[in-house]
Amino acid sequence: MEGSNFIDYVKLFLRSGNGGGGSVHFRREKYVPKGGPDGGDGGRGGNIILRGNKQLWTLLHLKYKKHIHADNGAYGEGGLRSGKSGEDIIIEVPLGTIAKDGETEQKEFEILEDGQEIVWLAGGRGGQGNNHFKTPVNQAPRYAQPGESGAEGWKILELKVLADVGLVGFPNAGKSTLLSVVSAAKPEIANYPFTTLVPNLGVVSYRDNRSFIMADIPGIIEGAHERKGLGVRFLRHIERNSCLLFVIPADSNDIKKEYKILEKELKLYNKELINKPRIIGISKSDLLDDELIAMLKKELPKKIPHVFFSSMTNKNIIELKDALWKTMNS
Repeated sequence: MEGSNFIDYVKLFLRSGNGGGGSVHFRREKYVPKGGPDGGDGGRGGNIILRGNKQLWTLLHLKYKKHIHADNGAYGEGGLRSGKSGEDIIIEVPLGTIAKDGETEQKEFEILEDGQEIVWLAGGRGGQGNNHFKTPVNQAPRYAQPGESGAEGWKILELKVLADVGLVGFPNAGKSTLLSVVSAAKPEIANYPFTTLVPNLGVVSYRDNRSFIMADIPGIIEGAHERKGLGVRFLRHIERNSCLLFVIPADSNDIKKEYKILEKELKLYNKELINKPRIIGISKSDLLDDELIAMLKKELPKKIPHVFFSSMTNKNIIELKDALWKTMNS
């Protein structure tokens, strides 16, 4: 199935490297029979680092990497030579990835910029060599500091897609068809509910070589906030959208009721979603004549912009793009 490579949740067991132990060593040269301590410090353990990569859009590359371990630091050596630090492991993730603790599921941080790096698990510090412990009283310490242990534990990566416009609607409302018309995205389209099983992203070309990103998520049904259907699993992907496009088909039994259900589900899932700028798009409007359109306009909320469009005939597609651009930048 097209789009089945979209992975937005992975759970990993991570372990940063242990620090290397300090060295117990004494200077021994031909004409220095009783040289002092010269044990070097141990190396730092390897860190585990998250880095944002704008070229990625899914966590698929981490799906089968359940355990990630960084290298330990090397032990210190004589001659005040420090041990080599463990090699850091850099995990590249898409922008919009949230890092969570695997036990409590508490959010720790998120990656929002390309090239942004955050140390998720720091490696243990290297131990100090016996050179650090010499005193006037104890000039030949025969002990050194061991390296610190690295951190370990289960961690969660959760992706929230970064898009400008989020498409919200019931199954078979025409969201995927719209995305395929206004962008180069090729979502699966068929005449049955839940054809879309994963989010699809498309870049929509606009006037003067401008563009914006549109996200299509699986259809929402009544009771989605109670985990009915598929939509609730992907509702988090529209939390960061600049605006929402409610897609309601013209052949709906009750357009106003359908809009109210969608609005209610968003509010019950996350109250902040209801404050986002929005537009109502009536799809499949090629089925309507001017008289029917005039009647339906009376049923729509007066304070919310609306556009009657058809993806099949390209009717009012330009006007829809204009309305979305204006809403995003207002």
